[in-house]
Amino acid sequence: MAVATHCPYCALQCGITLEHRNDRVDLSGRNFETNGGALCRKGYSAAQLLDHPQRLHSPLERGTDGVLHPVSWERALELVVQQVHQVQEAHGKDAVAVFGSGSLTNEKAYQLGKFARLALGTSRIDYNGRFCMSSAAAAGNKAFGLDRGLPFPLADLDRAGTIMLLGSNVADTMPPFVRHLESARDHGGLMVVDPRRSATAELADTHLQPAPGTDLQLLLGLAHVLLAENLADTGYLEARTTGLEALRISLAAWWPERVQAETGIPAAVIRQTARVLSAAARCAQAGGKPVYILTGRGVEQHANGTATVSAAINLALLLGLPGTLAGGFGTITGQGNGQGGREHGQKADQLPGYRKITDPAARAHVAAVWGVDPETIPGPGIPASQLLASLGEPGGSRMLFMHGSNPVVSSPNANRTLQALRRLDYLVVADFFLSETAAQADLVLPVLQWAEEEGTMTNLEGRVLRRRAALPRPAGARSELWLLAELATRLGSPGGFSADPREVFNELRRASAGGIADYSGVDYLDLDAGAAIYWPCPDGSPISQLPGERSGTPRLFLDRFAHADGQAKLVPVYPQPVHTTQDSKKPGALSLVTGRLLEHYQSGAQTRRVAELLEAAPAALAEIHPDTALAHGIHDGQPVVLENDHGRVEAIASLNAGIRLDTVFLPFHFPQTQNANLLTGDAVDPESFMPEFKHAPVMLSPIGAP
Repeated sequence: MAVATHCPYCALQCGITLEHRNDRVDLSGRNFETNGGALCRKGYSAAQLLDHPQRLHSPLERGTDGVLHPVSWERALELVVQQVHQVQEAHGKDAVAVFGSGSLTNEKAYQLGKFARLALGTSRIDYNGRFCMSSAAAAGNKAFGLDRGLPFPLADLDRAGTIMLLGSNVADTMPPFVRHLESARDHGGLMVVDPRRSATAELADTHLQPAPGTDLQLLLGLAHVLLAENLADTGYLEARTTGLEALRISLAAWWPERVQAETGIPAAVIRQTARVLSAAARCAQAGGKPVYILTGRGVEQHANGTATVSAAINLALLLGLPGTLAGGFGTITGQGNGQGGREHGQKADQLPGYRKITDPAARAHVAAVWGVDPETIPGPGIPASQLLASLGEPGGSRMLFMHGSNPVVSSPNANRTLQALRRLDYLVVADFFLSETAAQADLVLPVLQWAEEEGTMTNLEGRVLRRRAALPRPAGARSELWLLAELATRLGSPGGFSADPREVFNELRRASAGGIADYSGVDYLDLDAGAAIYWPCPDGSPISQLPGERSGTPRLFLDRFAHADGQAKLVPVYPQPVHTTQDSKKPGALSLVTGRLLEHYQSGAQTRRVAELLEAAPAALAEIHPDTALAHGIHDGQPVVLENDHGRVEAIASLNAGIRLDTVFLPFHFPQTQNANLLTGDAVDPESFMPEFKHAPVMLSPIGAP
């Protein structure tokens, strides 16, 4: 029987069809809007992981010999309950923490947040989306009063005449996305901002290569030109925004020549880019091709990430784009459920429906759905970097539940994270492979993969999608909903916990009702019938199941923004002095930027287990400009070492004239001595607590003879 579902990887959530015949699973692309039937190499090979020989089929307990041994589920559950009681009796409720993921279904993300706050009574819960979308979310909430990655359907890009893409290499990270850039390319309007000539930059008509960490200054320079040359849409600004005068003052100092000195982009190019954007926007408002400004992790994963996204939003507002059919602003969500994963309660400061945990009315609403007193719900926790760094320290948590994440590879300053995990009294990891993080656990719990579970995901455009089971669960593996329900019962938790995803989703609908991310009008039956539903979708919303028709709110802000006054806020931002380290002061120091490869996904725990993907990209390649390599005595293909005060990484030199001379690029999919995050530091954005992943000073040297 053929089952229509979605790819397990990125936030495109490409449509796929799975067919299970005897012992074989056939996977093919399905004609869904985000991918049009196409899949990337990762998507096409995803089924190979379902019966992988390294799949976990039994709980594993670390014995006195230091080795993980299979145990029964009954033994595993007893151990968890015993350890929770022991740790909390000795150190308090917050001594037990939970770390979630943007790869979990909406149902699992919701139940994980509820489990943490009711069954464990802890405030210490956050998730790996803090490393992904937090800066974009913080900036979107400030400017618009609401955070949805793309506040318009992805297919709207198919009509675009101009797209400025900052810090995203979609040609490698989500290849089916490229089809949505074709209209802009046909009209000569694809602009890419990236310090390296990535696969996406190769497609662009305009490629701007600022110095790493200076995207904010570039955006300020573009906005300065719009105001200085009277190119901004004054009618739109007067009607739909507040804060123009304060913004004008903040931009006064960022004339193009100053921006050139900081970014390396010529002043003439900055002026010309701003003029082209303005002309395209005026044409779009007169009925021409739309204009879009899009950001990705490359400009967001910085200590000034929120300010940078705010500057990009300001640019879009000055052009008169958001909340119109002339174009708009959006951020490209990374993880499969990066959007839904941050809406339903696994974030440190949020309750379901994107409600603030500090809001008494929000607490009362969610408590009523859960059947508990609002005082039972703990207050806000601490963000992911702080949570991980404090593990095992005085005042930090002593026991940790880890779901759907591999921070030994993916967290900043990965050496610090590894040491923190080793300080714990007890680490429980729920996973389907023995990831690098699971290998550190005291107890590993085998859970289901994407093709074995029911649920919903929310893709990068805010569309709620059905994940459908195509295979029976393998012997020994269990649903995380079942796991959380079992543990909640054994821990004597208030409130009810179901193992049925449909029941959990119906509770999620009630808990989200009236919130910013309102799912109360979304129903499994409508999704199964093919309805295209975008949140917010309040109960009673008309749901269309006609092909091409959209329900809920596919396009946000057409009438008003989500602030009380209905206006968008122009947010002045001021670049802060760059914190210099001893590494950055060393002669010959280079700027490290990190990112993804076509063949791999996130920490690589899944894709490195697919033979054809690993064969295509078996090791970390350090991308270096040939002149930089020459200056360091490095030849193409030679082993090199990159190091700073945080760590040391070994890689293979790959010479590429498309990268800046002051920059070196490393993929972040590889573990141990090839782990790029051994080099990233502790700096975080002061608003979003996003770590500084994309800019670290490093020293480069060859290993051995060429």
